[in-house]
Amino acid sequence: MKIFVKISVITIIWFIFPGNAGALNKYNDYKAMVGKAEALGREYRSLCTVKSLGKSHGGKDIIVLTIGTGEMDNKPGIAVLGGIEGSHLLGRELALGFAEYLLKSSGTSEIRKLLDKVTFYVIPDASPDGSEQFFGQPRYERNVNSRPVDDDRDFVTDEDPFEDLNNDGVITLIRVADPAGKFTMSLDDERIMVEADLSKGQTGSYHIYPEGIDNDKDGLFNEDGPGGVNFNRNLTYNYEEFGLNAGLHAVSEPESRAVLDFFFDHFNIYATFAFGPQDNLNQPARPGNDRAGGTASPSPAAIQEPAQFQGQAGARGSFPMQGQSPASGTGSTRMMMNQDRRITSVLKPDETINKLVSDKYREIAGMKGSPVTKSSPGNFTDWSYFHYGRYSFSTPAWWFPVERDKNPDVAFLKFAEENKIEDVFVPWTEMKHPDFPGKNVEVGGIKPFATINPPAEMLEDLITKNSKFIIEVAAMHPELEFLDIKTEDQGENIYRLSLKVHNKGIFATCTAAGERNLWTRIMRISLETGKNQKFLSGQKVQRIQRLEGDESAEFSWLIMGKGTVRITAGAVNTGIITKSVELK
Repeated sequence: MKIFVKISVITIIWFIFPGNAGALNKYNDYKAMVGKAEALGREYRSLCTVKSLGKSHGGKDIIVLTIGTGEMDNKPGIAVLGGIEGSHLLGRELALGFAEYLLKSSGTSEIRKLLDKVTFYVIPDASPDGSEQFFGQPRYERNVNSRPVDDDRDFVTDEDPFEDLNNDGVITLIRVADPAGKFTMSLDDERIMVEADLSKGQTGSYHIYPEGIDNDKDGLFNEDGPGGVNFNRNLTYNYEEFGLNAGLHAVSEPESRAVLDFFFDHFNIYATFAFGPQDNLNQPARPGNDRAGGTASPSPAAIQEPAQFQGQAGARGSFPMQGQSPASGTGSTRMMMNQDRRITSVLKPDETINKLVSDKYREIAGMKGSPVTKSSPGNFTDWSYFHYGRYSFSTPAWWFPVERDKNPDVAFLKFAEENKIEDVFVPWTEMKHPDFPGKNVEVGGIKPFATINPPAEMLEDLITKNSKFIIEVAAMHPELEFLDIKTEDQGENIYRLSLKVHNKGIFATCTAAGERNLWTRIMRISLETGKNQKFLSGQKVQRIQRLEGDESAEFSWLIMGKGTVRITAGAVNTGIITKSVELK
């Protein structure tokens, strides 16, 4: 009886305050994510299908929601991805939230018309093994899958994981008082540890390590935990052989193979949107400008201090992360190729669209500033543009402001205080540590996930803004039409037929990078005549060159004989149009 009353009360609250119920949603674990996706598939059977692309190394399905009408794989497609890195849980919520937003809006004429012209492929989580650590014990940032890997190359796998020394359920840092240490308290906030700056007369007084024990007694802490390989370092463009968490070879993992196989099977995809650490939406990268600055906090690798491991993880380091990769954009915004003619930065014709979409993102999302970005080998965003040849956009979607030359962790604690974001820091607490007998050891630091994933109550607003952005950009898709169709009687039963194929969309029919890419379908135009007609000049089938937005290509034929001819033009990534013309 008590159980029934409790369920009834919850149900009543949901019906009375449905908006609040959405705002109070928590981050979804894997089971809840799959459940929501399948529920959308059942509710919108005519618009949405849900299937598995394959399984992660840990046995979790990589799911995709296909949303649209008609022959969905034969019209322009947009792919939306979350879970590019497992620690970025926000990406999973935004991708799945976009699918839900789109389907719930499908009753409007605007969205229905869009779904008639564009297909959306939504992959909520490309790294489900890593993402689940957000809900695991102990809780720490993890970007790798479940494949056992000998990270420290000592011929033993996964032998030195994190340990929760203060039993608070999260992994932070330990600081060990030592006059020979390299770290000191920040002058701006004593809770944050920074590397001492000798140029400012500072000297270190602490060693910093990730929370845990040196299990294998090699002088390093937690350097070989469970897993793995990072999806966002395992792709083919600029793949780093023998790189940290990069895998045995490019696309070595079931996750990356499943996602890339899906893309290569779908020639109709012309653009990808990824939610993850890379950012080329809020502030597209410029040549030679990583915008890095300020005194860095200890990174998960740098805090180990041995030179051979320094700099292998990320630039942000208030807490440890397994499998962290630095953030990056898609490179510079000018045309530049190396000696073997590989494209190494965004081509000039594509820069215009990149800037247009970036401006639109800032307008709709309203985010200011930008996180620090650095090059990350083997990441998805670069692969999508440079190797797959599609328009490729990526954003973290949420961050906190950091002034130039200011420490990001100090800035985050200030931001959290000003915005009343609670429970983001574990106070430094003294403890006894078996690896440091007789020394003053403390556990503490910023909690994992706090600096890259906003509080759950912010999700609804972020989903709405980012969904509106994708929908508005999707409306700019390439779209062909026939213009200026003319038939001229040349005498003696001969007719000249001429027309223009016009791209009335804003996006070009393909990227400049994809124009010579084997995985980009070539547009063509074909003309079919009747039995009593004969070609005199012109080609029955010919290529249509890449068309920028509002650009046209002209064609003409000489045909002998009256009757109907049928013209077909386009490709799956632009849509295919047909027209019948009567010669008389």
